[in-house]
Amino acid sequence: MRRDVTGEPPAATGPDRLARWVTELFAPQVLVIAMPPLAGLLAQGWTGAAWGLLASALCGGVPAAVIAMGVRAGRLDSRHLVDRAGRTKPLLAAAGAVLAALVLLIVLGAPTLLVATVAAMLGALAVTVPVTLRWKISFHAAVSGGTVVVFAQVLPPPPTLAAGAVLLALVCWARVRLGHHTTAQVLAGLVVGVAVTAATLAAFGEL
Repeated sequence: MRRDVTGEPPAATGPDRLARWVTELFAPQVLVIAMPPLAGLLAQGWTGAAWGLLASALCGGVPAAVIAMGVRAGRLDSRHLVDRAGRTKPLLAAAGAVLAALVLLIVLGAPTLLVATVAAMLGALAVTVPVTLRWKISFHAAVSGGTVVVFAQVLPPPPTLAAGAVLLALVCWARVRLGHHTTAQVLAGLVVGVAVTAATLAAFGEL
């Protein structure tokens, strides 16, 4: 966060408040929890939503609980993992939860779209976790980018991609505006999220 000459954070301006609101609403945990059941509902009705709830409980709920406990214990700065040094353990826990979800969905015969979506989450983590050990790539941008790609498969693509582009620009702007990432870091996260998700869905025949 930017600070004034006294070293104190400046009073929040309108753009800063908008950036914080966007950061909270489109946080990775929020998207990972909300996206699978909604995508499943749009693709296959309530049966798909039920499968999506199972995926979101493991892929989103477990990592969110780990991060919340870390914040309460003072080991983590916030649920947004602003400090890169504190990211490794929560992200490894997230990778483990996503892997468990993927195996479970395959064994139970979940719809291909949801299996592919969870596989894309795991693929994105496989790329971003090693990167974040050295460089603070944006998970907000990566998860938002992947989410737009998934919804473009269950909603009419042209308007979904157009609305998604506006959303992604807003998310990237917010992270830079708050001083949590550089422009390069949000663009790198966006490229990883979109590319890995698109490639994974294509590999499963869903793109």
